[in-house]
Amino acid sequence: MDDLTSKFRLLHTMIRVMDLDKSIDFYTRHLGMNLLRRTDFEGGRFTLAFVGYGDEDDTAVVELTHNWDQEAAYEMGDAFGHLAIAVPDAYAVCEAMEKEGVNVPRPAGPMKGGTRVIAFVEDPDGYKIELVQRD
Repeated sequence: MDDLTSKFRLLHTMIRVMDLDKSIDFYTRHLGMNLLRRTDFEGGRFTLAFVGYGDEDDTAVVELTHNWDQEAAYEMGDAFGHLAIAVPDAYAVCEAMEKEGVNVPRPAGPMKGGTRVIAFVEDPDGYKIELVQRD
Protein backbone atom coordinates (compact mmCIF):
# COMPACT_ATOMS: atom_id res chain seq x y z
CA MET A 1 0.00 0.00 0.00
CA ASP A 2 2.92 2.41 0.64
CA ASP A 3 3.76 2.60 -3.07
CA LEU A 4 0.13 3.43 -3.84
CA THR A 5 -0.24 6.11 -1.14
CA SER A 6 3.17 7.70 -1.66
CA LYS A 7 1.66 10.02 -4.28
CA PHE A 8 -1.32 11.07 -2.13
CA ARG A 9 -1.60 14.63 -0.80
CA LEU A 10 -4.24 16.71 0.90
CA LEU A 11 -5.97 18.96 -1.67
CA HIS A 12 -8.53 21.00 0.28
CA THR A 13 -10.95 21.19 3.17
CA MET A 14 -14.50 22.23 2.28
CA ILE A 15 -16.74 24.30 4.52
CA ARG A 16 -20.23 25.59 3.76
CA VAL A 17 -20.77 29.32 4.13
CA MET A 18 -23.87 31.54 4.16
CA ASP A 19 -22.38 34.78 2.77
CA LEU A 20 -19.61 33.98 0.30
CA ASP A 21 -18.38 37.56 -0.09
CA LYS A 22 -18.13 38.01 3.68
CA SER A 23 -16.25 34.71 3.98
CA ILE A 24 -13.84 35.56 1.15
CA ASP A 25 -13.17 38.90 2.84
CA PHE A 26 -12.43 37.17 6.16
CA TYR A 27 -10.05 34.58 4.72
CA THR A 28 -8.24 37.03 2.44
CA ARG A 29 -8.17 40.22 4.51
CA HIS A 30 -7.93 38.82 8.05
CA LEU A 31 -5.98 35.62 7.40
CA GLY A 32 -3.95 36.80 4.40
CA MET A 33 -5.03 34.03 2.04
CA ASN A 34 -5.42 34.57 -1.68
CA LEU A 35 -8.63 34.01 -3.61
CA LEU A 36 -7.41 31.35 -6.03
CA ARG A 37 -10.58 30.81 -8.01
CA ARG A 38 -14.32 31.29 -7.81
CA THR A 39 -16.81 29.42 -9.96
CA ASP A 40 -20.60 29.61 -10.17
CA PHE A 41 -22.49 26.39 -10.96
CA GLU A 42 -25.83 27.66 -12.24
CA GLY A 43 -27.30 24.17 -12.74
CA GLY A 44 -26.46 23.12 -9.19
CA ARG A 45 -27.22 26.55 -7.71
CA PHE A 46 -23.96 26.85 -5.81
CA THR A 47 -20.65 28.70 -5.96
CA LEU A 48 -17.23 27.38 -5.01
CA ALA A 49 -14.40 29.68 -3.97
CA PHE A 50 -10.93 28.37 -3.17
CA VAL A 51 -8.65 30.34 -0.86
CA GLY A 52 -5.15 29.58 0.36
CA TYR A 53 -1.56 30.60 0.77
CA GLY A 54 -0.12 28.89 -2.29
CA ASP A 55 -0.89 27.29 -5.59
CA GLU A 56 -3.35 24.39 -5.51
CA ASP A 57 -0.83 22.26 -7.41
CA ASP A 58 1.30 21.86 -4.30
CA THR A 59 -0.53 23.45 -1.34
CA ALA A 60 -3.68 22.41 0.52
CA VAL A 61 -6.39 25.09 0.39
CA VAL A 62 -9.85 25.84 1.79
CA GLU A 63 -12.92 25.40 -0.39
CA LEU A 64 -15.76 27.76 0.54
CA THR A 65 -19.08 26.39 -0.71
CA HIS A 66 -22.08 28.69 -0.97
CA ASN A 67 -25.42 27.00 -1.72
CA TRP A 68 -27.60 29.70 -3.23
CA ASP A 69 -30.90 28.50 -1.76
CA GLN A 70 -29.67 27.87 1.81
CA GLU A 71 -31.71 30.04 4.15
CA ALA A 72 -31.05 28.61 7.60
CA ALA A 73 -27.60 28.78 9.16
CA TYR A 74 -25.69 25.51 8.99
CA GLU A 75 -25.36 23.49 12.18
CA MET A 76 -21.77 23.10 13.29
CA GLY A 77 -22.29 19.72 14.93
CA ASP A 78 -19.68 18.38 17.31
CA ALA A 79 -17.36 16.43 15.01
CA PHE A 80 -15.51 19.22 13.19
CA GLY A 81 -12.92 20.97 15.34
CA HIS A 82 -11.04 23.76 13.60
CA LEU A 83 -8.63 24.86 10.90
CA ALA A 84 -5.12 25.82 12.09
CA ILE A 85 -2.99 28.68 10.76
CA ALA A 86 0.63 29.37 11.72
CA VAL A 87 1.19 33.02 12.67
CA PRO A 88 4.32 34.85 13.86
CA ASP A 89 2.56 36.77 16.68
CA ALA A 90 -0.81 35.47 17.89
CA TYR A 91 -1.21 38.37 20.33
CA ALA A 92 -0.87 40.99 17.57
CA VAL A 93 -3.13 39.07 15.19
CA CYS A 94 -5.88 38.76 17.82
CA GLU A 95 -5.61 42.45 18.70
CA ALA A 96 -5.91 43.47 15.04
CA MET A 97 -8.83 41.12 14.42
CA GLU A 98 -10.72 42.29 17.51
CA LYS A 99 -10.42 45.88 16.25
CA GLU A 100 -12.04 44.70 13.00
CA GLY A 101 -14.91 43.06 14.87
CA VAL A 102 -13.75 39.45 14.48
CA ASN A 103 -14.91 37.21 17.31
CA VAL A 104 -11.94 35.95 19.39
CA PRO A 105 -13.42 33.34 21.75
CA ARG A 106 -10.00 32.27 23.05
CA PRO A 107 -7.43 35.09 23.19
CA ALA A 108 -3.74 34.42 22.61
CA GLY A 109 -1.89 32.70 25.41
CA PRO A 110 -0.09 29.49 26.31
CA MET A 111 -2.10 26.35 25.60
CA LYS A 112 -3.38 24.42 28.59
CA GLY A 113 -0.58 22.32 30.02
CA GLY A 114 2.00 23.66 27.57
CA THR A 115 3.98 26.66 26.47
CA ARG A 116 3.03 27.07 22.80
CA VAL A 117 0.98 30.23 22.28
CA ILE A 118 -2.36 29.68 20.56
CA ALA A 119 -5.62 31.53 20.06
CA PHE A 120 -8.97 30.85 18.44
CA VAL A 121 -10.92 33.20 16.19
CA GLU A 122 -14.19 32.60 14.36
CA ASP A 123 -14.99 33.18 10.72
CA PRO A 124 -18.33 34.78 9.73
CA ASP A 125 -20.10 31.40 9.95
CA GLY A 126 -18.67 30.51 13.34
CA TYR A 127 -15.99 28.07 12.16
CA LYS A 128 -13.09 28.04 14.59
CA ILE A 129 -9.64 28.99 13.32
CA GLU A 130 -6.73 28.16 15.60
CA LEU A 131 -3.84 30.59 15.41
CA VAL A 132 -0.62 28.80 16.32
CA GLN A 133 2.29 31.10 17.10
CA ARG A 134 5.44 29.95 15.35
CA ASP A 135 8.62 31.98 15.16
